[in-house]
Amino acid sequence: MSKQNKFTVSHAPFWHDGDSIKVMNLNIMAAALPATLFGIFQFGTAALGVICLSIASAMAWEALFNLASKRPINIHDYNAAVIGMMFGMMAPATIPWWAVITGTFISVIVGQQIFGGIGGNPFNPAVIGISILILSWKNIFDFDAALLNYRFDFTSLAPLAALKHQGTEVVELFPIASLAMGNQLGSIGSVFGVGIIIGGLYLIIRGYIRWEISLAYILGIIITAWIFNITDPSKYANPIFHIFTGYTLLGAFFLANESSSSPVNLIPMFIYGTIGGFLTILIRNIGSYPDGTLYAILFINLLNPLIDKIRPKAFGKGCEKCVK
Repeated sequence: MSKQNKFTVSHAPFWHDGDSIKVMNLNIMAAALPATLFGIFQFGTAALGVICLSIASAMAWEALFNLASKRPINIHDYNAAVIGMMFGMMAPATIPWWAVITGTFISVIVGQQIFGGIGGNPFNPAVIGISILILSWKNIFDFDAALLNYRFDFTSLAPLAALKHQGTEVVELFPIASLAMGNQLGSIGSVFGVGIIIGGLYLIIRGYIRWEISLAYILGIIITAWIFNITDPSKYANPIFHIFTGYTLLGAFFLANESSSSPVNLIPMFIYGTIGGFLTILIRNIGSYPDGTLYAILFINLLNPLIDKIRPKAFGKGCEKCVK
């Protein structure tokens, strides 16, 4: 009998620096710490409880699913922990405990495990969970409601909601430096823009995410917001305001770059990120939701398999005048 060759087939992500999935996930969580810790400091012990419950319940759901499906329990790779942390960062400090447990179930089980686990999910799992909660219980994500439990000055109102209802006159209430340093109302992990940028740059330098997607996403935001702004400055805010509000930076550095649902080829990365930034502003400016980041990311996740097929034609291929 002839000796058969054995091939090893691995799952996404295919872009990595040689570290294991466990090490990669630990680095992602470390990169998210500056924004998360600031959110806990800003919103208090309630925010800490949300983050802890989110991570713990996400890991528990994965372990239970592995038991039910008779698969090895692999929570030690911290994949579920990353999903839980991202979910908690996108949640308000006032979210009920049952919503956290429901959201992490949707994120881990519906968003990833039913597709086969790591590498099989077509959408960002945490974004799926939060998006379904927003569609089901929109009032939970009314960030202005947090003023009932926390003391903030008037300039700490949720900026995107204020923009949606009052127009660009409220932009003057939110200096860019103040927004970047977290003086705004929002989800636990999205308000501290400087912290998110530091974490994102760390991931880029270490090679855990691709800078092309983040840059293209931010450029898509800037170009689209600028076009809207010059057409009607009294109605549409400037690009910098959009960058430091809502889930924008979280989307650019932590959500759109999710390895299984984003492109691996160069040109598709730029297309993918640019479309995401464009749709984010489009939904914010003419849609019914104040922040379009999550739905924009889900849409580009859906387009990803098609976009990732775009690549330059190989040299010499299709050349009619080539010498045969």
